[in-house]
Amino acid sequence: MVYSVKTYNNINQIGLKELGNKFQIDGDLAANPDAYILRSENLHGQTFPDNLKAIARAGAGTNNIPIDQASAEGIVVFNTPGANANAVKEAVLAAILMSARDYISANQWTNLLKGDDVSQQVEAGKKQFAGSEISGKTLGVIGLGAIGARIANDAYRLGMNVLGYDPYVSIETAWNISSHVQRVDDLKEIFTKSDYITVHVPLTEATKDTFNAESFALMAKGTTIINFARAELVNNADLFDALETGVVKRYITDFGGQELLNKENITVFPHVGGSTEEAELNCAIMAGQTIRRFMETGEITNSVNFPNVHQALSAPYRITLINKNVPNIVAKISTAVSNLNINIDNIINRSKGDYAYTLLDLDECDGQKINQLVADFEASENIIRVRLITK
Repeated sequence: MVYSVKTYNNINQIGLKELGNKFQIDGDLAANPDAYILRSENLHGQTFPDNLKAIARAGAGTNNIPIDQASAEGIVVFNTPGANANAVKEAVLAAILMSARDYISANQWTNLLKGDDVSQQVEAGKKQFAGSEISGKTLGVIGLGAIGARIANDAYRLGMNVLGYDPYVSIETAWNISSHVQRVDDLKEIFTKSDYITVHVPLTEATKDTFNAESFALMAKGTTIINFARAELVNNADLFDALETGVVKRYITDFGGQELLNKENITVFPHVGGSTEEAELNCAIMAGQTIRRFMETGEITNSVNFPNVHQALSAPYRITLINKNVPNIVAKISTAVSNLNINIDNIINRSKGDYAYTLLDLDECDGQKINQLVADFEASENIIRVRLITK
């Protein structure tokens, strides 16, 4: 069987080789593909092809994908957490260093000098760019995931005092966070105690406007805010007020909205924090591996809208089901199998929010029975999508 994949945004070709020879990429079948792999392509407002089963975002954020629509249509959305973590970490650390010494303004000032006495002008004017060292300063890290944990660890190695806030940090990530990073349970501690604050959380209703008038009011004068996560985490109107009063010394962001451009003490980069050759390759590799595993085995890893589900495929047939998360669904699935005198070799069902995912392995060699079972599932009111996978 050949699977079709449509790509957007120049996905790294080396990474796409992870798909293997069972996948046709941007070929004749791309008009109705099995999967998308994309970076920044905006899918909001688009109608998904009937055959589309998976979308892989080569990056961590998925705000360019209508998750609710995909879930309702039984389309699994993947991301690649951690693939660009080192690139973003380095960008944030560079931003901290540049802001402490104001290297950008210093460079701009120097390039405007004219005359035969440039060296003398440099010596006379350099005092305005003396800056400060980051050693001994306090960095507050909001979000201790793959990116935030790396920043916290390396900032400590650079001599900073590091505070970290993340009520949802995973056990795996927690093991990788230096014991020298002080975990705080109240976000207010980050605001009140930090000289620098960097944020690394997804955009949700709860995190939108994390930086607002209330949080700025808790900060000491001269705080630097660094946002390489999502633009909407900062309320710009409140930010401008905080800059005006001197509470915020500098705002550095990777998201260039019109209202932020050419503002004093605001540095805007063109969304390049994770855009290194290495990061783009890592993201493409992870996206390719994820899509291949899902299409060939039905297993889910790193989905944002469905649970992770893993189960070794040993039976002749596997049926995957995306269903509404309603009571007794597993019992109904088992009954449908039993009614056709088919033996269940293995079954796993996991839910996430309003939906659930089932891997159903069947110890049965009669193809007609299997096809009838697939038809029965497709006719079920609460089952959204059915796939048949053969070993």
